[in-house]
Amino acid sequence: MQVQPMTQQATRHARRVYVGGLPPFANEQAIASFFSHVMIAIGGNSAGSGDSVVNVYINHEKKFAFVEMRTVEEASNAMALDGIVFEGVAVRVRRPTDYNPSLAAALGPCQPSANLNLSAVGLTAGTIGGAEGLDRIFVGGLPYYFTEAQMRELLQAFGPLRNFDIVRDKETGNSKGYGFCIYQDPAVTDIACASLNGLKMGDKTLTVRRATVSGHSKPEEDNIFARAQQHIAMQKIALEVVGLNIPGVERGPSNEESPTKVVCLTQAVTTEQLNDNGEYEEILEDMRDECCKFGTLMNVVIPRPNPNGELSAGIGKVFLEYSECSSSLAAKNALNGRKFGGNIVTAVYYPEEKYHSMEYDL
Repeated sequence: MQVQPMTQQATRHARRVYVGGLPPFANEQAIASFFSHVMIAIGGNSAGSGDSVVNVYINHEKKFAFVEMRTVEEASNAMALDGIVFEGVAVRVRRPTDYNPSLAAALGPCQPSANLNLSAVGLTAGTIGGAEGLDRIFVGGLPYYFTEAQMRELLQAFGPLRNFDIVRDKETGNSKGYGFCIYQDPAVTDIACASLNGLKMGDKTLTVRRATVSGHSKPEEDNIFARAQQHIAMQKIALEVVGLNIPGVERGPSNEESPTKVVCLTQAVTTEQLNDNGEYEEILEDMRDECCKFGTLMNVVIPRPNPNGELSAGIGKVFLEYSECSSSLAAKNALNGRKFGGNIVTAVYYPEEKYHSMEYDL
């Protein structure tokens, strides 16, 4: 009996890849181009030259996509890309729910090739998805003229490193401007992220965050972060990047040495948003949810225009009152330079006496 070749439809369940945790503005073309280039970089193509991705379907509401590869083997090789950083976000790469292992075993390899060059895209075989992967930090915005030794000196201000790799161009060996690190003590992971994210280094601004973003916050993780906030106050050398012999690192003005319990966010909201009751309540809730991550948040104040439409003091600002200075310190370092509603926010300490007197004009 002549054996008929398997149809594309029959192998589709084994050629599709689930990609979750996508950034908000991802599109089909960008995803297809990204994964096709990454597969070439790691040596994951099995069907010759050309793009390995043949189709992409996105669910924008739930921020995931199904990426269809040319072959079963290429789909299996793509499984090694779990945790790959796409447009600044570490995405999850999994098998789709309709994947049938018993059927797939007859169609081609079910595991990634052992010969993939994962280091070419900043990944390490065997670390993603485990305990070590949860504490892996993405460090972006690195100045190209900074040496690996200088970056290690900056990162080690928070504690000894287990691993640090700068991602380099495969042909030239030059830095691509980002890398990944893991601390020996997982408890300092969030301290480093909160303190270094948004730090200006020469003409660059660092982006520092966990490479693997979980969908929810676990109680034990919250407890670690709470303890870390107390540790922040005692490690001023780490937070203010003082004493590091690294040229080009901007240090904060001297008044930052005396933090208050109140942080003021400027350029955070617009007058139009404040005039809309529904939008105002939504912004207030978003601020509470985001800013309580840094410690006990006592209150959030967002001044609004007077009922007659006249602008009052503090319009466009958000005031965050914390129970401890260590919490406001973590919040300020983490929120400065962040975007809220498309606006780049500036975070500064605010005098407590003026705040309690409802004087919001500073």
